[in-house]
Amino acid sequence: MHNRQIGPLSVSAIGLGCMNLNHAYGVPPSEADAIALLNRALDLGCTFLDTAALYGMGHNERLLNKAVMHRRSEFTLASKCVLDMYDGQRGLNGSPTAIRKTLDDALIRLGTDVIDLYYLHRLDKAVPIEDSVGELKRAVEAGKIRTIGLSEMSAATIRRAHDVHPVAAVQTEYSPCVRNPEIAVLDACRDLGIGFVAFSPVARGLLADAVHDDHYAKGDIRAGMPRFVEPQLGHNLKAVAQFNALAAEAGCTPAQLALAWVLSRGRDIVAIPGTRSIAHLEDNMAAGDMVIGADILARIDSLFEGDAIRGTRYPPALQAQIDTETFPGECD
Repeated sequence: MHNRQIGPLSVSAIGLGCMNLNHAYGVPPSEADAIALLNRALDLGCTFLDTAALYGMGHNERLLNKAVMHRRSEFTLASKCVLDMYDGQRGLNGSPTAIRKTLDDALIRLGTDVIDLYYLHRLDKAVPIEDSVGELKRAVEAGKIRTIGLSEMSAATIRRAHDVHPVAAVQTEYSPCVRNPEIAVLDACRDLGIGFVAFSPVARGLLADAVHDDHYAKGDIRAGMPRFVEPQLGHNLKAVAQFNALAAEAGCTPAQLALAWVLSRGRDIVAIPGTRSIAHLEDNMAAGDMVIGADILARIDSLFEGDAIRGTRYPPALQAQIDTETFPGECD
């Protein structure tokens, strides 16, 4: 797989989002299966692993330590702070003190002295972004992290953060049916020389032919996401069916088509799909060097115009934590 540049970091065009190995999608796989998948990803040329303090309440970082830290030289390691567990409860804290503790704990859980890319997972609107980034700047100076990232933040916030310390990467949901970064974030990143990391590039399974109804397993976050439940889901699946037909026409899986579309949007973009299946992992990694014709790419764009996808990305409480720009009427 070819590499792409994210700030000073060179990483595989398709990385691996590790969240669902411990978090958010029902019962996780066994530890042995998760370890096998992580090592298979490295074997396939994936050199970018993305985790966070929040995922599995620290267990995801511990999993990476056990599974692949003996292969540390083979991959770029990304993790996140601000969203974490505070006094036994999930919370948002962008204060320097909280960031420092989360980072120090993460280094212990990961079994490493340095994290290559460390994100502010969300914007804590109670703390000036300058204060939060200032703490990460001090962590860079202390040698605890190599580069700074931002997740789900607006163009205005990105520019303020970048004034404090160069930002290497911005991570936001981006797929053929989630286009919010195109409002302003991608332009800001390109103006400032910041790489873009697309999470949920197959739309949480919607564009991987993995969602057919809203009967989710207990603990699956999609059960609380408006676009993944009725009546919105039935409407959305009509566009998804057309997308699946385009994938068949292109001779690839729907997930591969979604990933190829994301990578086609610019050489400064990498994708980090997550999966629990080694077969799906292998399909995803194969999309890294896939070339899709301009006609099909244009038809994808047309397919998801207007209200082809209805419902917000998050329920109201979580949407309130998102700083990324929204389209007119998106959150009504």
